[in-house]
Amino acid sequence: MTSQKNCIKPIKKVLIANRGEIACRIIRTLRKLDIDSVALYSDADKTAQHVKLADEAVYIGASPAAESYLCAEKIISAAKRTGANAIHPGYGFLSENSNFAKTCEENDIIFIGPPTSAIDAMGSKAAAKDIMEKAEVPLVPGYHEEDQSDERLLAEASKIGYPVLLKAALGGGGKGMRLVESADEFQENLDSCKREAIASFGDDFMLIEKYITEPRHVEIQVFCDQLGNGVYLFERDCSIQRRHQKVIEEAPAPGLSDDLRKQMGDTAVRAAKSINYVGAGTFEFLMDKDGSFYFMEMNTRLQVEHPVTEKITGQDLVEWQIRAAEGHPLPCSQEDLSFNGHAIEVRIYAETPENEFLPSTGKIQYLRTPEENEHVRIDSGVIQGDEVSVYYDPMIAKLIVWDKTRSGAIHRMDKALKEFCVTGVNTNIEFLRNINTNNDFVNAKLSTHFIEHHNESLLALTKSIDNKHYIYAALYQHLSESSNTNNRNLSLDQQSPWTTVNGWSLNATPNRVFRFNTDSTNCLDNEAEDDSSNIEKNIAVTLTFESNTIIASCGDSSIQCEAYLKDDELTVITGHAQRLYVSQFDKKITLFIDGKAYHLSTYSAEFSAEGDDDNGQLTAPMNGRIVDVFVSAGESVELDQPLAILEAMKMEHTIRAPNAGTISEVFYAPGDLIDDGAPLLAFEAPNEKG
Repeated sequence: MTSQKNCIKPIKKVLIANRGEIACRIIRTLRKLDIDSVALYSDADKTAQHVKLADEAVYIGASPAAESYLCAEKIISAAKRTGANAIHPGYGFLSENSNFAKTCEENDIIFIGPPTSAIDAMGSKAAAKDIMEKAEVPLVPGYHEEDQSDERLLAEASKIGYPVLLKAALGGGGKGMRLVESADEFQENLDSCKREAIASFGDDFMLIEKYITEPRHVEIQVFCDQLGNGVYLFERDCSIQRRHQKVIEEAPAPGLSDDLRKQMGDTAVRAAKSINYVGAGTFEFLMDKDGSFYFMEMNTRLQVEHPVTEKITGQDLVEWQIRAAEGHPLPCSQEDLSFNGHAIEVRIYAETPENEFLPSTGKIQYLRTPEENEHVRIDSGVIQGDEVSVYYDPMIAKLIVWDKTRSGAIHRMDKALKEFCVTGVNTNIEFLRNINTNNDFVNAKLSTHFIEHHNESLLALTKSIDNKHYIYAALYQHLSESSNTNNRNLSLDQQSPWTTVNGWSLNATPNRVFRFNTDSTNCLDNEAEDDSSNIEKNIAVTLTFESNTIIASCGDSSIQCEAYLKDDELTVITGHAQRLYVSQFDKKITLFIDGKAYHLSTYSAEFSAEGDDDNGQLTAPMNGRIVDVFVSAGESVELDQPLAILEAMKMEHTIRAPNAGTISEVFYAPGDLIDDGAPLLAFEAPNEKG
């Protein structure tokens, strides 16, 4: 460690220029350090958890981030008004905005992050590559020059050789990034990248890189202080990605030798020191099968996946950030650092994997999470009853597990995902379980194309419901109506006719009948069954009560059992005990069995069994804004032809023709806001005419 002295500026109150999960995460460390916290909130976040957890909270504007969390002047004003002498930007929003960091400095507010010069150096992927080249950091072949004409970019892509990766220079999180397989696809992808880049980062400067066919994504966590000291806290493997966005991260990287780990770590620290870096930073590398690695980019902030590094090292990286910002030397030298065991993190999102992972917004009606302990950690910014808003990233939580071995961590992750239950919005939980238990993942056969290669099996999500599910739902309904809401035992309920709801009558065997509508069964994606004409419109379950047991009958299935309900946990005992979690909201019942969700609807006369007729209309798959419309009424279109572009959460989604036909009407124009399910265009297939 360097013995050079530095002026210490104590941090007494921190304003968190962020929201949700990361804001809650930062508040936990601030409490541990006895530092006051100030939260910010928009209209959409008035009742958010980070607002409730903070010591103070300041309203900063309307729900769109451009009117609240991206307004530097409002944030600085809030810091001054509350007396906060430091700002922690979290990740996203203004965390890598050098102008914001400079504004903090000009207002005598400590920016808990790197100096503006380092942010500028790494903020542009093109400039960063030049700097890294001078620091002798290996680079992927590519183009990052000033000539940004379409003709020059196309020529450079051809020179590099397809496939190539188009990347916004100021991009991140998969936005403004496209894989281009051939010259024929180049212009369409370039235009889309530039639009996303402008919308997300205000700049459409593009990079082109050679696309490595089966790479792994391995990143090094570095930390530097104001005294010139630098260390690396080992690596994370982030190869499991979808659309260049990380889905699962783990530390350490499977199969990485000690020599290669040291080589990558020393390279990252050398690169950080070359730009006089301070604080937490991450160097992201593509690693080829032969162990060669290439610099992709540096993130000059705390990473979403930092918890896996904390779990294997035992360090609090937010505390390290605060101490470095105050001017303290790093708490450890490289020789002092070591890691233990293996950690895995998954990002639980409100999204619909079987419908191209489109975001799912709405109220979280039910949320059950696994118990936190030394092996299981949950970083979240929501609780049951909160809303997943259209305005921000739809992350519900980060689930992190640790064990002594990677196989042990995989086992713990599977168990934890089984216990993570959500209703009200669609989630990717079952999709994550499918990845975690996939043989290639278990055997550490990793690449950034993992999801693409295993897409079919990973999207084999629960659809079918059988008679036993209806029986479980009927048992739950019966027990949930009992008078003792804390611990309901079906056999105990039989002891008194005054406390039962089982249809008791004198000199008769009591029974109840429950009906379930099949058309809404398991309809997370709102898809109707293929042949609704052959579907029985409701399923009946009869519960017959005999002494201390019950006979439950559904169709040709019948079981004799005992049943118990404690809170949301149902236990059904036949020859063995089946335990499951149950959620009920309105007339929707969801059963969670072995990590799979089964959705049922109780039957009512008011429920329409007929599916909605879309009248040949193409509807919006989510809430969003129309970016562009490529067709007009009366125009003929071909199969898969782009019709319109819809933007949601800064990501573009192209609406394409389901087959050849004619556009009979267009309902929206560029710039219009549109709700999920609203008709976009009226479409006529050839056999629908005349």
